[in-house]
Amino acid sequence: MALRARRICVGLVFALIGSSASGAEMKPDAINSAQSPAKALSSEKASPLGIRLQVLLDRAHFSPGEIDGKFGENARKALRAYAEALQLPSGDTVTDELWKRLVADDRPVLADYTITDKDVSGPFLAKLPSRMEDMKDIPKLGFTSAREALAEKFHMSEQLLSVLNPGQRFDRAGDKIIVVDTSGGQDPSAAKAERIEVDKGRQTVRLFDKADALIGFYPATVGSEEKPSPSGTLKVTEVNRNPTYRYNPDYHFRGVHARRPFKIRPGPNNPVGTIWINLSADGYGIHGTPHPGKVSKGESHGCVRLTNWDAERVAERVAKGTQVAFVERTR
Repeated sequence: MALRARRICVGLVFALIGSSASGAEMKPDAINSAQSPAKALSSEKASPLGIRLQVLLDRAHFSPGEIDGKFGENARKALRAYAEALQLPSGDTVTDELWKRLVADDRPVLADYTITDKDVSGPFLAKLPSRMEDMKDIPKLGFTSAREALAEKFHMSEQLLSVLNPGQRFDRAGDKIIVVDTSGGQDPSAAKAERIEVDKGRQTVRLFDKADALIGFYPATVGSEEKPSPSGTLKVTEVNRNPTYRYNPDYHFRGVHARRPFKIRPGPNNPVGTIWINLSADGYGIHGTPHPGKVSKGESHGCVRLTNWDAERVAERVAKGTQVAFVERTR
């Protein structure tokens, strides 16, 4: 991805815009060196510490979902899971011990990136239809803009990408931008998952190895009252990359009125994103989404919905036959 991590000039200042920062300013150097875990983190405003914390958790395979610089519920879930994996007291506070473990990875969390021809070549959708029926004739469910594509590439919200690059249109190859750097850390192929636990109450997915150690965590959207997820233990039957979505009228999804089956072609904005991990119950799977910012904050049609990048990580660590247990714990 042509990333080059570096210490970014202290004199370069970016103004956070909108509700994420209330006009406050953050220096890139402050993001790379944020060192105040005891300081209260906001769920409403992005902060240097919030960005660094989310990136470090993402690198450790304890995903905060979409990186937006805020200490929201998904970041809290990831922090609790990270503490659990280390057998440390769990809570909503970044303790000194947790911070010490996280910053053992002391690489900068921001990096330079040069926009490539591929990043801006598209084709891009003028608009992503809200109705499934309106997607069936689109040749590819691609991104709506280069900004959306770049944000997903680096696990970021579009707003944070714009905040770090004020005035940038993200539409010209050769331009240099600043992104968060989630690369490196544990090699996901080094530890395969022996089993997966999908928690319907907490809206999470956890991966465990043969020694029953927690090796990966991901916030998820798991079912709904109308279309609940299954119970008990299923198995992975296959992994499909860049899947074609097939709608069956027998599903009776809310808002879908088609009486005949139809297909929606592949793409990151396909209803199931870039990955479909099929499970041994008809119509159920673990998959991606065109709306990463809504993961764990909405409802699904019974399946397990992750960000595209998290679904891809899970896909790399499972195999045919991997057990997937659906549980429901209190929050």
